[in-house]
Amino acid sequence: MEKRINTVAMSGATGFVGSNLARVFREIGWQVIPLERNDFKSGMLAEKMKNADVVVNLAGAPVTSRWTEEYKKTMYESRVTITKNIVAACSQINPGPNVFISTSAIGYYASGGPHTENRHVKADTFLGHLAQDWEKEALRAKELGIRTVIFRFGVILGKDGGALEKMLTPFKLGMGGTIGDGSQPFSWVHIKDLIRAYQTAVDDVSYEGIYNLTSPHPTTNKGLTKALGNALGKPTMMKVPAFVLRLQLGEGAQILTEGQHVLPERLLACGFSFLFNEIEDAVNDCVA
Repeated sequence: MEKRINTVAMSGATGFVGSNLARVFREIGWQVIPLERNDFKSGMLAEKMKNADVVVNLAGAPVTSRWTEEYKKTMYESRVTITKNIVAACSQINPGPNVFISTSAIGYYASGGPHTENRHVKADTFLGHLAQDWEKEALRAKELGIRTVIFRFGVILGKDGGALEKMLTPFKLGMGGTIGDGSQPFSWVHIKDLIRAYQTAVDDVSYEGIYNLTSPHPTTNKGLTKALGNALGKPTMMKVPAFVLRLQLGEGAQILTEGQHVLPERLLACGFSFLFNEIEDAVNDCVA
C-alpha cells in the first residue's frame, strides 16, 4: 500500500494549470514544492525532490506562438528535456516518489478523429512527434518502479487564464467569430475537472498509463463560438480566415485552424465523472 500523500513536487507550478492545481493541493493540506528553472541548472533537482510523495510535471513553453526553428527547440527542451531530467532525478532518490504524473497533449493525434487511447492515428507533425517523445521520456519512470500517469490535455477552459483569456476581449466587444468555417473539432476540458482528475490519479493506485483528459462531448470551433456569444450576449458574426492566422503564426497556426476529436475512454471506464460535459455549461461557468 502506498504511503499517505502529503508532499508534491511540481514543475510548471506558476502556469495556469500549475497555479490552480497547487492552490487546491495546499487547500487540502498538502505541501507543494515548486521545481523552478534554477533547480534544473544547479544539479540540485534530486535534492529538492527527495521528500516528495508525488511528482507532477507541467512544464512546457506555450504552443500558440510563431514556430521558428529556435522556438521549436524551446518547445522541445521545455517538455522533453525537462521530463528527462525529472525522471533522472527520480532515479537518484531512494525511496522514490509514489507516483509521477506527467503531461502530454491531444496534438499527439492526427487531425479529425474520433480518437481514443486505444483506437487512434498518430499525428505525423512536429506537435505529434513532440508529444510522442515527451511521453517516451515520462514512461521511463515506470522502469524505476514508479506508478506513472500521463494526461493528454485537451484545450483547457477556466477563469482568468487558459484558452479563454485571449478570446474574451474580442467577444466582449462583439467582434468574436469562427476561425475559418468553424468546422474543426474542439476537444476541451474544464480546469475544475482537470484538477479532480489529478486528485483522483494521486489517490487511486489503479490509475496508471495514458489518459485523455478531455470532456466526453467535444464540440467544434463553431460550437465554442456560439457558446461564448450566448454566454456574453454578443453577436458572433465575424470570421477569421485561416490564411490570416498562417501569416501571423506560420506553422503554429495549425493549433487554431485544425483540431482533434478526442474522447476520454479510459477515464470513463474508471468511473470518473465529469462536472462539465457540455461546452455551454463550461463556458457559462468560466465567464460568470
